[in-house]
Amino acid sequence: MKYLLPLLALLIPAAAPAANGVTLASNVFVERVKQDPSGKSSTVLEPPRIVTPGDKLLFELSYKNGGAEPAADFVVTNPIPDAVAYAGADGESSAVSVDDGRTWGALAALKIKQADGTMRAALPNDVTHVRWTFTRAIAAGEAGKLSFRGVVK
Repeated sequence: MKYLLPLLALLIPAAAPAANGVTLASNVFVERVKQDPSGKSSTVLEPPRIVTPGDKLLFELSYKNGGAEPAADFVVTNPIPDAVAYAGADGESSAVSVDDGRTWGALAALKIKQADGTMRAALPNDVTHVRWTFTRAIAAGEAGKLSFRGVVK
């Protein structure tokens, strides 16, 4: 089954104002392996036009504090599209949720309650959101990027 980018892109806003003068912008890329005429392979990031199950995606979130003051206690939360399995996030301050943002932690520490009441370890397919909590203020004028990876289900 093929998925069209517009359906995927609707799940993550292209740009959004945030608190404390910080703005966010997001992009999605497909990682593809390309071979040059000599046979050498390299990985490239391309804008997704059509994605298929198994395609590797990079979700990139850019932030910038356009305000005059530092932005303290800043948190960025991003939902994982239903058609995507979580494959990791960049940054030590990231945490994930497997229950639509009610609880957060490292994936290895999270559990899923099954229909019979037993608990099992959470898996990448269970991740519903990823979040970064800044442990320091974002200085006025400071910009940066956060990212997470996924695989099309």
